[in-house]
Amino acid sequence: MRPNSPTTTTLLNTRRRRSDLSLPLPIRGPSLPVPLPLPPSTPLNLNFHELDRISRIGSGTGGTVYKVLHRPSSRLFALKVIHGHHDDSVRRQICREIQILRDVDHPNVVKCLDMYDHNGEIQVVLELMDGGSLEGTHVPNELHLSRLTHQVLSGLAYLHGRRIVHRDIKPSNLLVDSKKRVKIADFGVSRILAQTIDCNSSVGTIAYMSPERINTDINQGQYDGYAGDVWSLGVSVLEFCLGRFPFTVSRQGDWASLMCAICMNDPPEAPAGASREFKDFLSRCLQREPSRRWSASQLLRHPFITMANNGQGQKVGQMLPPPPPHSA
Repeated sequence: MRPNSPTTTTLLNTRRRRSDLSLPLPIRGPSLPVPLPLPPSTPLNLNFHELDRISRIGSGTGGTVYKVLHRPSSRLFALKVIHGHHDDSVRRQICREIQILRDVDHPNVVKCLDMYDHNGEIQVVLELMDGGSLEGTHVPNELHLSRLTHQVLSGLAYLHGRRIVHRDIKPSNLLVDSKKRVKIADFGVSRILAQTIDCNSSVGTIAYMSPERINTDINQGQYDGYAGDVWSLGVSVLEFCLGRFPFTVSRQGDWASLMCAICMNDPPEAPAGASREFKDFLSRCLQREPSRRWSASQLLRHPFITMANNGQGQKVGQMLPPPPPHSA
């Protein structure tokens, strides 16, 4: 018996379709938590109703972070709640961002474990970074600073290699876990906030933004997000070195003062007593011309970073002060 030809098979499949057997899609109520798509390899099945909020870890633009307990496994996680109700077009944009977030897996990037759409809010389940952030951290020892910077650069180079721009690199988004590993946080949440707040708004902290992002006239309106992340990294590393914000104004200052300091003055430099390698490293990050900044992968090969290759990442947390207590 001769097998069916492709044309015959297609015709049979068409005849088997019954339009009268199609079912309408269910109407979802806004109060029903719906898990957003994640890869099948997710190691733990997290049910939204099995998460108990223990305490509030922190809050920021458009969102609040809670420490939560997953009752069946007794494991602790962080839950980032992005406030606001969003229309269908924004939700579709958010789902596209999830396609990017779901595959990110690097030891120096905070892991996104699950996401929910609940009561019009986007709720993101993340690994808990119980060592706090690097905000307010002073690291005067260059070897320790090199090891810390290597970890951040490793995560940043990974993200850039996957065509992910962070847009909000700053000390408070660099977190420490229980094993003293430094990880980049909010790389995806900042992208989602760009869709949930205002499509034309600037997501990120102006104090750590690159000059061309604040003043678009500097680079003829062209913004290279990768180069912008490198500038923010340089400002953060110099802040660790000095123990203070490296510009002549406070990072909590008004917009005009910060814009003048960042866009009109020369880029900040390492202190006079710093090594030649550290001074050169910072100069590669803090170039006013974006095209002259090194990429994250290039910076990983810089002598300031490679000098810490032996035993890199080991006991990095020993130079970090205890994290400030979280407010409940």
